[in-house]
Amino acid sequence: MWSTLGVGLFIVVVLLIRDHRALQRYAYLSVAAALGLMILPIFFPAVNGARIWIRVGGLSFQPGEFAKILLAVFFAAYLAANRAALAHTGRTVWKIRFPTGRVLGPIVAIWLVSVGVLVLERDLGTSLLFFGLFVIMLYVATGRTGWIAVGLLLAAAGAFLVGSLEPHVHSRVQDWLDPFASIRAGQGPGQLAQSLFAFAAGGMFGTGLGLGHSVLIGFATKSDFILATVGEELGLVGLTAVFLLYALLVGRGYRAGLALRDAFGRLLAVGLSSILALQVFVIAGGVMGLIPLTGMAMPFLAQGGSSVVTNWVIVALLVRVSDSARAPHPELPAAGVIAPVVEDTR
Repeated sequence: MWSTLGVGLFIVVVLLIRDHRALQRYAYLSVAAALGLMILPIFFPAVNGARIWIRVGGLSFQPGEFAKILLAVFFAAYLAANRAALAHTGRTVWKIRFPTGRVLGPIVAIWLVSVGVLVLERDLGTSLLFFGLFVIMLYVATGRTGWIAVGLLLAAAGAFLVGSLEPHVHSRVQDWLDPFASIRAGQGPGQLAQSLFAFAAGGMFGTGLGLGHSVLIGFATKSDFILATVGEELGLVGLTAVFLLYALLVGRGYRAGLALRDAFGRLLAVGLSSILALQVFVIAGGVMGLIPLTGMAMPFLAQGGSSVVTNWVIVALLVRVSDSARAPHPELPAAGVIAPVVEDTR
């Protein structure tokens, strides 16, 4: 049902948005809607320790999934309009030139508010996604590698503080550091330990479809840990094929953005593609024990209606951007040649 709705929205977006540049006019409306969507779950009860869901009757959806697209539109529009000021003004600190507060302030304020709201809701996966999206798009807009270093330092500092002060996150960090501690304590394997067992049982070619035992992970086997099901039933070969499909999708998005001439389109394509790439990295890294677990949905694979719908919208926007990138451009006069003036004889 959710996939059908997602494909329907895909068709609607492709038909309605004939030119991706039209979205640039709605930058501030997009960020206002994004912040509103992120604030709404605060007024609803928590689910599995996080306030990220809105439940109305028998339906539930995750507003943060829709907010990520709106924030990508805002970041792309603002950075495209101020990229020159961001790249060539400001002070130099430790060989890194920082833009003036008047230029960088609004976008940093929006980012801090969005991340702060998500931390209050304990939605650390989406907050990490927004942080990575902000740093990547800022780097692409300015071309300064120093932003990558600053982003990594801030991410490390934030992860340390949240992991030390927030009990829910601290328990996940402890599980990541020692996933087999519960086994030694006689309490049986936890979710991460069961996930690692599933990958090990899958071997090179897997146990076969439907022949795995990832159900031992619990309810998360269809959502957070569905990648462990893939690893067990399809093995390393099938898991590699899934990652290559994600890489192909993200790579095509980057390529479409590079082929565009307008800055907004380039940044939008990079931002939307980076959303998919960051989701795959954060989820796969958590399930495989590379980084602590965060609650997010694997694009097009995990159970979660909100994620499926929004990812189809992302692909629709990338298709529209790709179509614009392939459109023929008007021929420009050669260097040193003055284009002839055509006299209007009407």
